[in-house]
Amino acid sequence: MNKVRGAAFSISLDGYGAGPDQSLDDPLGKRGPELHQWFFGTRSFQAMIGRDGGDTDSVDEGYARRSMEGFGAFILGRNMFGPVRGPWGGGDWKGWWGDNPPYHAPTFVLTHHPRDPIVMEGGTVFHFVTEGIEAALEQARAAAGPLDVKIGGGVSTLRQYLTAGLVDDLHLAVSPVLLGRGESLFAGLDLPALGYRVVSSEAGEGARHVTIGR
Repeated sequence: MNKVRGAAFSISLDGYGAGPDQSLDDPLGKRGPELHQWFFGTRSFQAMIGRDGGDTDSVDEGYARRSMEGFGAFILGRNMFGPVRGPWGGGDWKGWWGDNPPYHAPTFVLTHHPRDPIVMEGGTVFHFVTEGIEAALEQARAAAGPLDVKIGGGVSTLRQYLTAGLVDDLHLAVSPVLLGRGESLFAGLDLPALGYRVVSSEAGEGARHVTIGR
């Protein structure tokens, strides 16, 4: 059976996976981009945004590259799709990434408001799931075939899947930043009681890469 994984999920030293006050101008929340500095300089990220350059043989690049390999479907929280709240309205918003998002696979967005699927360039199709995390995972597993399913975030979505014990392994990029406030990944979670342990830890150029698993 395919695995359910998280990869390249950036957090601060004090455990925040996003800054406060997410908006159209601050999609990662206030100071949120500081969590991802390790990623921005990699070849994988530069290629993702259609640019040349970036590190090609660093530790950080290795984790960045692997974070998008081997996945046949993705699951996102609604905030990862866009800043729109409540009913979808006119439906003009099609995600943060423009016409060709980096997923290139069926991508299931958790929401309380129904919406028809959106077909994007490059193989990404956004499906909107109103029945909860287990229904989204069932659909994603079916769509992924033999490949794995990636929980792409954000913090609330990842917390829900961790709490339900549905994540097989999770790669965290721990950035040397203190945010002080924002969206806490671990608050109130007893990961050992949920069956998680540290599998590996490696220092990169811009972050420490820690993998936990069940």
